[in-house]
Amino acid sequence: MSDNSRRRRRGSREAMLAKRSKPPAINPAPPGPVGGQYRPLTERQLGQIYDTSLRMLAELGMGDAPPALTEQALKCGATINDLGRLCYSHDMVEDIIDGACKSFVFHGRDPQHTFEVGGDRVYFGTGGAAVQTLDLDTHLYRPSTLADLSDLTCLADRLPNISWFTRCCVATDVPDIFELDVNTVYCLMRGTQKPVGTSFTLGEHVDPIVDMFDWIAGGEGKFAAQPFCKAHISPIISPMRYGEDAFEVALASMRRGMPINAIIAAMSGATSPATIDGMLAASFAETLAALVMVNIFEPGYPMIFSNWPFVIDLRSGAFCGGGGEISILNAAAAQLANHIGVPSGIASSMSDAKAVDAQMGMEKALSSLACGLSGANMVYESSGMMASLLGVSFEAFLLDNEMLSHVYRMIRGIEVSEETLAFEAMKNVITGEGHFIGETQTMEAMERDYFYPKLGDRLEPTAWAEAGAQDAWQRANAEVREILAQHQPNYIEPSVDSRIRERFKILI
Repeated sequence: MSDNSRRRRRGSREAMLAKRSKPPAINPAPPGPVGGQYRPLTERQLGQIYDTSLRMLAELGMGDAPPALTEQALKCGATINDLGRLCYSHDMVEDIIDGACKSFVFHGRDPQHTFEVGGDRVYFGTGGAAVQTLDLDTHLYRPSTLADLSDLTCLADRLPNISWFTRCCVATDVPDIFELDVNTVYCLMRGTQKPVGTSFTLGEHVDPIVDMFDWIAGGEGKFAAQPFCKAHISPIISPMRYGEDAFEVALASMRRGMPINAIIAAMSGATSPATIDGMLAASFAETLAALVMVNIFEPGYPMIFSNWPFVIDLRSGAFCGGGGEISILNAAAAQLANHIGVPSGIASSMSDAKAVDAQMGMEKALSSLACGLSGANMVYESSGMMASLLGVSFEAFLLDNEMLSHVYRMIRGIEVSEETLAFEAMKNVITGEGHFIGETQTMEAMERDYFYPKLGDRLEPTAWAEAGAQDAWQRANAEVREILAQHQPNYIEPSVDSRIRERFKILI
């Protein structure tokens, strides 16, 4: 072979390798695939649980209903039983379900982040209230700060598989509850233009913060026209009681047009039955009670039906964020919510591991895949959460974002067509080169069907050793530092920022 021929072959090979090393032209695993492939409950089991939940609401009822809720519920057909508990009949609950919101648009301040909540599309995002952060330098846990929340918001802004950002840690260095609520929201507004979620300690905190949203959106009423923040409330104290503070937050949020994420987080064997089916019936009944609470005041109001059945280790009482039981429970909770056709929310990826290690990866992948395949519209806690929700990790955010690409790819499934069945490609290879490497179809499939990880290691052992023998934790740590060094946005206009700082005590 001549030198010119060798150079041409080498050049052709280098060009092909260079082309393959580029990111795919399309995302083979985008957010929002159609879920519902995993259905842990049979139709008969689903019906049994549904009927038991309605029986609980009709016969056992809800305790500690605030007076305003009781008054409105009685007008809508509720009754009071001999124990003084507020009861909802089968017909009343099913009428509420029929008139409930079935989908709504959750807006990003940048329209590219807007998506519809409801139907059968699956999106992953964040949640949590971690009081400790895994330090980037010491790799040990320390109290979470407002600066951590700010950095985590900026980090999430760069991660494509996090479709919305709910504050994932509590700024323990802000002791005043109003200043905490205000500064939490300020960090979210400054650090990302994705849809966000926050909680309010008291109902009276809602109006001033929504005023801030209006300023940011461009004028009075602008936020309600295209709401980009949802209110996280926990209106039920298990078992089967209402919480007054959360009820007040819900009413205040509804007055200002803020979508509600009503989270019920019962604990197996503690605040809910230890049996899997009994827990599902009880927590589903409680989430239905939240749906009733919202809809008797404003039928069809946008509410995410967030039934998050949680598990405790019955040997010690410790919360178990990862494992088979919590995965199947949340997948079944999604199936129940989808059965009644309301926007569904569940929780996953809440690893009990303290380090970025094999336990973390196993628990996160197991629960995220089960919950994604279940068809939940919004899967919370899916990024960064560690130490049974007590901790949050910067590195885990990056690794979870990459994990979710694999999960989205599995939810997307397999498309079958005459072209992709590849009969003609097989014919060409068999009668030609004898391999598929140079086939046009191979290059097309490479971009369309396969996800290529950045942090996951696929080197052979010698090359891995020569590259520094780093583990995933080390690679993610370096990537976090690079992102935060380059990406510290301020998405609040300077004049609006000044107005906010004049009214509120902003601490960052």
